[in-house]
This record gives sequence, C-alpha cells and structure tokens, in this order.
Amino acid sequence: MERREIFDTLVKAMLTELYLEDIKEEDLTEDSALFGEGLGLDSIDSVELVVIVEKHFKVAIQDADEARKAFASLGVLVSFIQERMPGE
Repeated sequence: MERREIFDTLVKAMLTELYLEDIKEEDLTEDSALFGEGLGLDSIDSVELVVIVEKHFKVAIQDADEARKAFASLGVLVSFIQERMPGE
C-alpha cells in the first residue's frame, strides 16, 4: 500500500470512527499532531486509534511506549503503519 493511500485511509477512518465532526479531511497533513493543539484526541481516543490501526491495516501497537512514539503526528503514524504492514 502506498504512503498516500495509507494516509487517506487512516484519515477517513479517524474522522468517521472517532467522530471528529469539526475537522475536515482537507485540513489534515502529515504534520498534524494527534493530541493537544492538533486534533485534540484524548486517552479514550488513543485506545480507539489502536483499534483503527489494527482493523484497517493489520498492524498491532504493542504497548503504551510504542503508541506514544507512533502517535506523535499523522505522518509518524503513517510511517509506523507502512513499516509494519503485513507483506510490505
């Protein structure tokens, strides 16, 4: 799966499954932070995001430390997924 396809799939899944109604797909870039001033996700969203990554990409996030690193930004998460996708 190409990087852009991962990004697009991830963004669509996040907007839909995390109910991010005030955020538009076109406003998000690889530099967009997931927490704090970025998308404003919280700890509950982080658990749901782990599920989204596993469900859509078959990539497991093993623990909180791995999640903290992977969730630095959308681009970092896309790289994390791309490096670990089965068959990639």
